[in-house]
Amino acid sequence: MSVRDLIPWGRNNGNQVQTLFRDDDRDPFLSLHREVNRLFDDVFRGFGSGLPSMRGASSFGAGWPSVEISDTDKQIKVTAEVPGLEEKDIEVFLNDGVLTLKGEKRSETEDKEKQFSERYYGRFERRIPLGTEVKEDQVDATFKNGVLTVSLPKTEKAQSQVKRIAIKS
Repeated sequence: MSVRDLIPWGRNNGNQVQTLFRDDDRDPFLSLHREVNRLFDDVFRGFGSGLPSMRGASSFGAGWPSVEISDTDKQIKVTAEVPGLEEKDIEVFLNDGVLTLKGEKRSETEDKEKQFSERYYGRFERRIPLGTEVKEDQVDATFKNGVLTVSLPKTEKAQSQVKRIAIKS
């Protein structure tokens, strides 16, 4: 058995033809090893080549909605893509320095003959730790064309705590 056989992903790229019976099928440990590799192949197949990343682009759920965060001297800006939702479907909370985005996307139709769907339906909740003090009474949230933008102005104390450090060569 080669080291390549121990790597579960990318091992069978369609180059090999599986046979029904093999000589090493009689060994129960090799059969178990092959089955475990097959399970790993099935799990990692959706991630493309290589190891999976923390945010799987092919699957929603854990990382949905996709967010973009920008941090300037004066404010933190969080932009979330929530296509197919309206502003009544989304809730925004700020509690203890954590911004929470909650919502639910419902199916528009009950199509009993639907065979396959890649669309995401269901509840979501994203918690984003801010790491700095913000002016809670001046937080602003806007929603346009399926994009939610939350602007969180920093307090004067948080703005003054930023210290530039010189880099020496």
